[in-house]
Amino acid sequence: MNVRDLEAIATDIRKDIITMITEAGSGHPGGSLSAADILTVLYFHEMSVDSNNPQWEDRDRFALSKGHAAPALYAVLARKGFFPKEELLKLRKIDSMLQGHPDMKGTPGVDMSTGSLGQGFSASCGMAIAAKIDKKDYRVYTLLGDGELQEGIVWEAAMLAAHYRLDNLTAIVDHNGLQIDGTNEEILSVEPVTDKFRAFGWNVIETDGHCIEDIIASIDKAKQAKDAPTVIVAKTIKGKGVSFMENEVDWHGKAPKDEQKLQALKELGGEI
Repeated sequence: MNVRDLEAIATDIRKDIITMITEAGSGHPGGSLSAADILTVLYFHEMSVDSNNPQWEDRDRFALSKGHAAPALYAVLARKGFFPKEELLKLRKIDSMLQGHPDMKGTPGVDMSTGSLGQGFSASCGMAIAAKIDKKDYRVYTLLGDGELQEGIVWEAAMLAAHYRLDNLTAIVDHNGLQIDGTNEEILSVEPVTDKFRAFGWNVIETDGHCIEDIIASIDKAKQAKDAPTVIVAKTIKGKGVSFMENEVDWHGKAPKDEQKLQALKELGGEI
């Protein structure tokens, strides 16, 4: 699949995010939109998964550590064929398989239930260790928010991953600079992110989190690293693709109204 195809898929993922959150009346559009390009590259270019066999033993694993961005993951999984796209419009409904945070027991394609920040990252370290013990070649990927780096559990796991030389683990930080209460700098600075991970023994790559080519190149570099885990610090824009949501902290966890949905879809190029 070429870069243009991947860009088109990422745009469609953003349309799905807007539509499903509007229909639900609640959700987290800002951080879902900022993650769309990264998830598109992982699932449509990089990871080896099988929608007909979600529990395939040799599949690559993914944990959405920033679990509130579940709409982005659901949109990707639906387009990969793990479940019908019609399910997207049942987001956050009672008895739906698509709850506000990923549920590995209820949603095909979800490898780890997440929500409490930092736990998906920690679970990914466990998956990577399991692959080493079992002598399996699958790789493990996890996506964190930058505000999530304020959690102590993240750095405990980072220390463990370096200690066990988990070169089959790639973490990606969705570094958009905003969290639910304001900017990272206002709430609790996480900088310098790259220096901190290096100090913990990680291989560090910086990239543009909205450039498909750069994301692909960064993941390729991560796969070449040996004897250490890799973190890709991806510079992103919260609410990417929708003008009135971009870099606006209010859209961390607020659903669009119908008229706002229509404006957003028009900017993105059409309905779901």
